[in-house]
Amino acid sequence: MDAYEETRPFRVRSSTAEWAAAILRRRVTQGGLLPGSRLVEDELTAELEVSRNTLREAFRLLGHERLLEHKLNRGVYVRVLSPADVADIYRVRRMIEGAAVRRPDKDPIALTALRDAVADAERAAAEGRWLDVGTADLRFHQIIASLNGSQRVNAMMAQLLAELRLVFHAMDPRVLHAPFLPRNRELLTLLESGRSAEAEHLLATYLDEAERVLLAACA
Repeated sequence: MDAYEETRPFRVRSSTAEWAAAILRRRVTQGGLLPGSRLVEDELTAELEVSRNTLREAFRLLGHERLLEHKLNRGVYVRVLSPADVADIYRVRRMIEGAAVRRPDKDPIALTALRDAVADAERAAAEGRWLDVGTADLRFHQIIASLNGSQRVNAMMAQLLAELRLVFHAMDPRVLHAPFLPRNRELLTLLESGRSAEAEHLLATYLDEAERVLLAACA
């Protein structure tokens, strides 16, 4: 199922501009829109079957989320993140995910979703689908954030991870993701067994290393 079909139910519950923004945001998160690429209005209005004004409102929404930027007399582009952006993303991730793993009450449904995300990443790695590994990894961390039990935190985390996906393109996906696959499995095991303090420590070292790697890649 593609992004258009997956977000179709969302269209019923939201404005058309929000629906179009959700599709474009998902494409960023799944690695389908590359940093620095130009978004062509005529192509997208035809594909999404929306008006030019609606599409521009979607662009505006994603601009506020720091995923797109408007360049005067040139058009709308997917943002290229700076090292300062990366450092800020990880600063917020430490707060959100750190609070999540400290919670003593882990939602069983979320734990099942974490297992599925880890399994999907491992399967994709075995098949050499490293872009899909990145998508599964982002899903894993989105689910961790959901342990906070806050819809506002979930929305903030979704925005952060969409930005982070743009940074992933600075590296070979296998080189980036392979070292973290076993850590996701280890983190899952700690969360399942209720070892919150150990999970928090592992997460902290995990995020420190991931930030260091990505800062080096985009410097």
